[in-house]
Amino acid sequence: MEADWEEIRRLAADFQRAQFVDTVQRLSERNCIEIVAKMVEDKKLDVLHTLDGKEYMTPGQISREMRDELYMHGGRINLVDLQKIISVDLVHVESRANEMAKSDKSTQLILGQLIDNKYLDCLAEEVNDKLQAAGQLNIAELCKTYDLPGEFLTEELSIRLGRIIQGQIDQYNRGVIFTKAFLSRHQARICGLFSAITRPTQISGLINMYGFQENLLYSVLEELVNSGRLKGSVAGGRLDKAIYIPDIYSKTQSTWVESFLKQNGYLEFEALTRLGIADAVGYIKKNFKSSRLLFLKSACVGKTIVDQLEASVEEAINSATWVDIQPMLPSSLLEEDVVILLNEVVRTMNMQSSARILSTFVISEKFISGCLALFDDIMQQKAQKEVKNNPVFLMEEDFKQTCALLETLKKDKKDERRKKASEVSGSVKGGGGGNAREIRIRKTKKKGRRDEDSDEETAHASQGRNKPADVPFLSLEEIIEVLEEKVCDSSEEMLQELAEQLIRPLTKTYQEVVHSALKSSSSTGTGGRQKKNMKELQEEVTNLYNNIRLFEKGTKLFSDEVQTNIARHALKTVCTDVTNVLLNFVAAEHIPSDSPTAITSEVRLKILAKLSDEVKGPLIKLHNSLNGKSFEDFLSSLETSVENCGLLLKKGDKKRERQALFVHRQALLEQLREAEDPALVLHLTSILLFQNTTHCMLHAPGRCVPHIIGLLESKIPKDHYKLLSQYQSLVVKQLIGHDHGKKSDLKENSTSVPTNEMESLERELHVLTRDIKDLVLTPRKPSVTE
Repeated sequence: MEADWEEIRRLAADFQRAQFVDTVQRLSERNCIEIVAKMVEDKKLDVLHTLDGKEYMTPGQISREMRDELYMHGGRINLVDLQKIISVDLVHVESRANEMAKSDKSTQLILGQLIDNKYLDCLAEEVNDKLQAAGQLNIAELCKTYDLPGEFLTEELSIRLGRIIQGQIDQYNRGVIFTKAFLSRHQARICGLFSAITRPTQISGLINMYGFQENLLYSVLEELVNSGRLKGSVAGGRLDKAIYIPDIYSKTQSTWVESFLKQNGYLEFEALTRLGIADAVGYIKKNFKSSRLLFLKSACVGKTIVDQLEASVEEAINSATWVDIQPMLPSSLLEEDVVILLNEVVRTMNMQSSARILSTFVISEKFISGCLALFDDIMQQKAQKEVKNNPVFLMEEDFKQTCALLETLKKDKKDERRKKASEVSGSVKGGGGGNAREIRIRKTKKKGRRDEDSDEETAHASQGRNKPADVPFLSLEEIIEVLEEKVCDSSEEMLQELAEQLIRPLTKTYQEVVHSALKSSSSTGTGGRQKKNMKELQEEVTNLYNNIRLFEKGTKLFSDEVQTNIARHALKTVCTDVTNVLLNFVAAEHIPSDSPTAITSEVRLKILAKLSDEVKGPLIKLHNSLNGKSFEDFLSSLETSVENCGLLLKKGDKKRERQALFVHRQALLEQLREAEDPALVLHLTSILLFQNTTHCMLHAPGRCVPHIIGLLESKIPKDHYKLLSQYQSLVVKQLIGHDHGKKSDLKENSTSVPTNEMESLERELHVLTRDIKDLVLTPRKPSVTE
């Protein structure tokens, strides 16, 4: 142990001696820099360069100097200025500033500035001084003054309210600070102003007039209304259209409305609007829940008026007379309101079938039936006279009148639509569910114009049923004259409305009487047979027309070139057939001696040359359209020609189209069962497959079969398409072989197809024919492709 201590003493003496000996070798500045850099790189030393490169600083030193500078600048300093003072890169300053803001709750980093609570307290004291002097401060202006964001400043000032700042912030508008004294003055002004208001007043006008703070005014006003200091209410929230309604006005308004309803039995919506009630219907429903009111378009009617109307209507119906309810109704009601009110009364009484409403008149059906009976004798006398004086006109001129009427209607379609629209707008459907009756409202047109409308409507309705032109009975004025003689105590307006209702049933009944008299006086049944023939012809033409339209629909699935080929084929076959049928009928009507059984193109031209000009024109266009290459021209010409001939084309509906598709398919299936020629079998099978897959009929020539098969490639199973293509190639080979055989008969040295090859081809076709037919004749379960 003694030796060890001796060794220690010796080493201590050496160390002490070495400390007092002068250094022989020193490190250069460059070596020191490299050593420090190496230590920083190895993360053994945490120091930073200053911008001038002469000093090293630790992060702790930077933070201490930043705090010192923040204190020296009064608690607020910009990081850019701080960076210049400390002479360190801005990145390091921002990093240390963020760490200071996170670790120290009294320091905040706002918009690149360090701010502590000491500065904010001083700022709050300054704001308080300004607030006490002005009574109100806008935070937006403070943001400009102190260059701070609004949300931050509002939050910091809110924290110091009541402690440093003696004031308060508006809860609806947090951008304004005011003192209690300012609020008291403002509240007193508002209370005084609104206490003096006695009628609805727009609040925005008061704000502009007296210079109130908008949000503060709404807050104070709501507080005063809720506390009961102001007797009134605010309608419209805080919008520009907000209105203050004092209770005294509401009470006066409610008293007036209630008194008016009690005295008059109705309320007009426009009158309530003039009183300042925006939603009149809602106001009435809210304040008169217990009252049984009937709401109309422009008013609501009470139980008193409804009971009075029900009593008058019931009396008129029971006594088989009529009643004018206009004197019982307020003069301010619209015609629409009268119609709705009358229909509601009739529906409530369940008398829809025993009463008819004409304008403001309620007429018993028994009374109308009695008025119709007044014309029986006149009708019989006029019918007998008409049959006796002009029976030939009634029989032979019907067709010409129908054609002339069609021409007139075609020229005046626009006028007719306008007349229809005016009559529809003049009549509305009454209530009462399924038993509702059409109501005709009084018009302001002249009588002569009304007669023209009625006559044209009667003729149009008759033509729509494919009947001869109506034989007129009496004009509107003549009917009114008869009613004036027979019906007593009736006003002119009532007779006018009643005559308008009677003219159609009287005319219809008169037609039946005339035709009955004509039928009884006629000794032959020519007219009946002609009508029957017309009906059969119309049915035949309609069927052919609808088939052509269905063929056109199927053609649209092909290219333009194929469409043209199919259209030309249809024009020379089925379209020519319907043209011949129509021309045969016209020839029998106008030139009975020339009615050929087979009509060719030359025969058609000869027949057309003998017809009159008014009949010839549309038929010539129809004949010329057969030489075209589109369905549209032919169908348009056909419709015009059929209409000109007095026939009615019934365009096919879904049911008729399905029936036509079924009939066409059955006919093709029947042909396919009996067919043996491979080319015909291929043709029928491809058309049937086309109809099965597209649900469209097709009338195509044989040269279009390859196009049909090409279209079917994506619509039928692959094995079916492969079989169909194989059969098509064999049919083509057979046709080529037959052509070569015919040519070899004409040329002595020509070579024909070997006989054994043709026999083998025909055997293969015979085997495949049954499979091809089974594609459509034998039903199979659809595959995934189908």
